[in-house]
Amino acid sequence: MFGLAIVLVALALDVLNRYEPIGIDFHTYLAAARVGAEQGWSLIYDQRLVGIEQKSLVPDQIAQPFLSPPTDAWLTAPLVPLPYWVAYWVWAALTLAALVAALVWASLSHGLERWVVAGAAIAPWWVLHAVNLGQVAPLVAAGAVLATRLARERRDLTAGLALSLLYLKPNTALVIPFALLVAGRYRIFVSWAAVGIVIAVAAFGLMGSQGVSAYLSQLRGPLPEGANYLTLEGAFGVGGWVATAIRAVIVIVSIAAAFRLRHTPGLVIAVGAIASLLVVPYLHGSDLCLFGVAAWIVWEERTAMRWRVPIAAGWLVSTPYVNSTGFALRLNRWTLFEVALLVALAVVAFRPRREGPRRSASASES
Repeated sequence: MFGLAIVLVALALDVLNRYEPIGIDFHTYLAAARVGAEQGWSLIYDQRLVGIEQKSLVPDQIAQPFLSPPTDAWLTAPLVPLPYWVAYWVWAALTLAALVAALVWASLSHGLERWVVAGAAIAPWWVLHAVNLGQVAPLVAAGAVLATRLARERRDLTAGLALSLLYLKPNTALVIPFALLVAGRYRIFVSWAAVGIVIAVAAFGLMGSQGVSAYLSQLRGPLPEGANYLTLEGAFGVGGWVATAIRAVIVIVSIAAAFRLRHTPGLVIAVGAIASLLVVPYLHGSDLCLFGVAAWIVWEERTAMRWRVPIAAGWLVSTPYVNSTGFALRLNRWTLFEVALLVALAVVAFRPRREGPRRSASASES
């Protein structure tokens, strides 16, 4: 509960201080949803219309282009009838509650310990940042967490459905399903892919070829400012074929590690999550929610102090209170933490196992 208290207190202070726009991403999702509900879903990528709706919702915030998948507009559409600030706070509460509930439900720990660990996992500044902006990143992270327990219990079709939350922001977690496929969890992959096909059919049905083409054309445009700070380019100053080669190596190593770790699906998901963040060319701070989930999975699966001490130290450094001081790490330094955790998992994957996976809470309670 300590981590939840950190997030709630920091969020309250943020509302009072307004150091960054509150709900700016949510108000873009909702503006697109209003365009779709009132003028037709084929027009949700008409940035002029979306901009008008954004200014109508929150006049003192900037209007930004809606570049997200249509799933984000569909998901926020039920909130359109509500007054804007009521809709935002409902959304913020639901996304945070979904992540907390997933962490508690999927934990291998028992009693108060599972709440303490869940609290630590949501304490990093990026969770507050994501909730503050009204981002879908906590829901993507929750999907990875739910899939971890379901895969552990071999409920593969349901795990694939949980993993379908990745379609809200697929660029941040795209390697995860393929890591599970290589690990032999074919039904998870098929279930996840089937949902993707349904979403694609729904998109064509609601938006038509014009709307789908408009969405795809947005993806070919220039990246928003600051979108590469957490990427290989922003962290290491590489680019061109060098960055492409490094990304290829990361994918190959991660896929090989996933195969080696196939008897521990949680670690497969953690490897896929970190690899996704490292190879994508477009990230923001809120997307680190997925990195926090990867660290949580490792904490749950690996009980040795050599794993838990560095993770606990990382959680401490990432709290909003440390991050707001002179000890705060630069945004692109978190990429080094991702690399370190991926390397550690790869080393474990390619050497003889010395500690087995922990039993699931449900298994131990049965």
